[in-house]
Amino acid sequence: MTRRRSLAALAFVVSAGLITTAIAGTAAAAGDREAAHSSSVWLSHQLRPDGTLENPLGGELPDHGLMIDLVFAMHASGDGALAEPIVKFLDDQGHATDYFTWDGLAPGQGFDQIIVGGAVAKTLLTAQISGRDPRDFDGHDMVAETKAAIRRSGVDAGRISDYSKNPEWSDMVNNNANMFGQSLAVIGLAVAGENDQPAIDKMVTQQCSEGYFRIFFGYVQGPEGLKVSSCDEGKADGSSSPDGDATGLALSAMLAAKRAGAAGLDEPIARTVTWLKNNQADSGGWGGGVGTEAPNTNSTGLIVQALADAGGAGPEVGRGTEFLKSAQAGESDSGTALAGQIGAIAYNPASYQAARTGGISGIDTWIRASAQASLGLSQTGFYALAKGEGPEPTTPSSTTTTTTSRTTTTSQSTTTTPPPVTGHTTTATVTVQTPAPATRPKAVVRQPAPAPKTVQPAAKTSAAKLGAYLANKLVRGDHVEVTENDRTYVDYDATADLVLALHALGEQPDAAKKATEFLLTPDAINAYAHGAGQETGEAAYAEPLAKLVILAQFQKSDDLANRLRTELAGLRGADGLFTDTGSFADSEDSVRRHTWAVLATVADPGQAIEALAVRQCADGTFPEHMDENDCKAGDLASTAAAVTALNSRPFTEDAPAAQAPAEWSKERAAAFVKAISLLSAKPNGKGMVDDEGGAPSIALSASVAGARQAAGLDVSGTAKTIGGMVLADGGLPRVSGGDGATDFGTSLVGAQGIAGRSWISADGSGLSPVVRLPLTDAEPVPALVAQNAPWHPPLWSYFAFGGAMVLAGLVLLLRRRLTQGVQ
Repeated sequence: MTRRRSLAALAFVVSAGLITTAIAGTAAAAGDREAAHSSSVWLSHQLRPDGTLENPLGGELPDHGLMIDLVFAMHASGDGALAEPIVKFLDDQGHATDYFTWDGLAPGQGFDQIIVGGAVAKTLLTAQISGRDPRDFDGHDMVAETKAAIRRSGVDAGRISDYSKNPEWSDMVNNNANMFGQSLAVIGLAVAGENDQPAIDKMVTQQCSEGYFRIFFGYVQGPEGLKVSSCDEGKADGSSSPDGDATGLALSAMLAAKRAGAAGLDEPIARTVTWLKNNQADSGGWGGGVGTEAPNTNSTGLIVQALADAGGAGPEVGRGTEFLKSAQAGESDSGTALAGQIGAIAYNPASYQAARTGGISGIDTWIRASAQASLGLSQTGFYALAKGEGPEPTTPSSTTTTTTSRTTTTSQSTTTTPPPVTGHTTTATVTVQTPAPATRPKAVVRQPAPAPKTVQPAAKTSAAKLGAYLANKLVRGDHVEVTENDRTYVDYDATADLVLALHALGEQPDAAKKATEFLLTPDAINAYAHGAGQETGEAAYAEPLAKLVILAQFQKSDDLANRLRTELAGLRGADGLFTDTGSFADSEDSVRRHTWAVLATVADPGQAIEALAVRQCADGTFPEHMDENDCKAGDLASTAAAVTALNSRPFTEDAPAAQAPAEWSKERAAAFVKAISLLSAKPNGKGMVDDEGGAPSIALSASVAGARQAAGLDVSGTAKTIGGMVLADGGLPRVSGGDGATDFGTSLVGAQGIAGRSWISADGSGLSPVVRLPLTDAEPVPALVAQNAPWHPPLWSYFAFGGAMVLAGLVLLLRRRLTQGVQ
């Protein structure tokens, strides 16, 4: 058995996965946050969609204890956002009670009155670390529950205990709580500012004179009858074997209690540190207890984080960190059986070496090892972490399995699903609630690697924060990944959209450049635009080609841009429509797909612009798909994309015109006027646009703002409002006033909202807007807007030259409408 499990403790307190803070000036510098982050990302991939892990002991209940270990590890590495699905499962969905009581074993039978002491304490820590209310977690005051589980009298006085609140069931419960639970309780109550002295005293009695702690409590006969034995007293009956895990965790607990004001702990802390330093193996690792005495990453992770927190053990902490890293899958595993398992940590270096040829065997062991080992890489002090003084959040790459990795279509509302795999069907303009089947092959990541070090914003502006958040999504600093069915893929489309978002923000130029260089490599172009490795014959996809053209223009790679543009134009028919080739051709033919192609070929659009203009619906919007004709109402996000395409030209230093270009057809002019007039009336008093349900939509508001700004309208209200919604990690939530969880897809789309401009207006763009409102013309042009409904005067006529008083009134009306809600 590679990892001890105490059946009495229901297997959830032994692999505690605890974290402890590094004191300034201690050995914390020996840690490796990048390696810890990589481990957290890998661990997130092991979660089921509901945030759970299968219990290796069987049964319907998930492995709550191991799930909590992941919560601790993820927060310690600065990746708390990855742990949110677990916390939501425990707290919001009411499953924490299944863990610290017997209710989950037989729901509705009253067994919620039987308390598991160690699990209560671990749940308290979960609430504290995750930033939830520990006094209202799954409807329970976990501080009070933990204190109630500490016996106040009798043989177990001071001990965290399993017990029954219902006296009739007391005989059913054996007190199997161990030193893990005791230490967890001491830490949790210290963090809550309620040091429990009897619990602290009882914990210290479990330290033997040599300095180590044992894991299981024992009993001896004392002058007044049976009592809990001390560690030294237990040597006589063989119940006091050294336990590295218990010793490391107890050290964390003593440090927490001391920081919360407990006295008399200096001597036992010093003895613990000395014993741990003296018992480090030549390999740099530490062993656990009986059955796990050999050096392993589980025990080493707990011990390294505790020693780093205590300080004064620099060489030992450094060697321990290297031991942990020697068992972690990394870049060097490209081409081995561990390819695609970046960040995973084996139980020991030998298991890691074996897995390089034979693959991972026993995933449960790897998950447990990774969770606790990662703590030694993070070296984040537990007390400070639970106090909210932990590391600055890193942002997990989009490989997070807490969201589904499926291709989405587009609409007005948003979803927590990030723009998914490869292909090209998602544009990150606005994502939707209704998923569609994947329409592109997936490119397997052959050489996965840890995500780069956290990018921190150079300034505290909303744009800088969002830019840093997006840059942190780039794995290895140059691409976005997504995991599906235990395989990791490059998400080329999300990577392209991320680069354009950074250009709109004017932030993280180095990240944008590196990701662009990745996308413009021959391998990436062939995979993204031609389905290389997936298609059996020749194939070409319009939207990927279009985005690559645009990125090549930003990169000033003119020859490549021209070559890709020529290839894209080859997909355009005489009717102006673009048709993909290959087995994975995009049959959706969305308006937004068409607008990307228009933007990339605007210098020689053929009939593409006219084909777009005639698709306009009666109300001035554009439909979602190009095959929709004579529609009454369309989609606002598609309309924003269409307006941008209609008003674009190759880059020029010339200022946008204030009148209709002579080369514009009547259809193009009418479509632009009607659509921009409609979009201008949509923002509310704070610059936000409502979705179909009447709620302000961040993604939709940002999309409309981008189109309006490109036409010369003021969108500062939108920028200010969305900028105020940036979360602590720099990202944006899915909806305004939502649950506070960052959503990658919304963050991508929201960039132009926060920036107050479209990427078309960004420095280095290969495009420029054609006209800038308000428009004028040498003569009234009512014929250009004959499609306008009588109740909606055409925008151009508002600004046509003439002296009529009614026209002056229309000017005032238009200005009021155009500035509505952007103050």
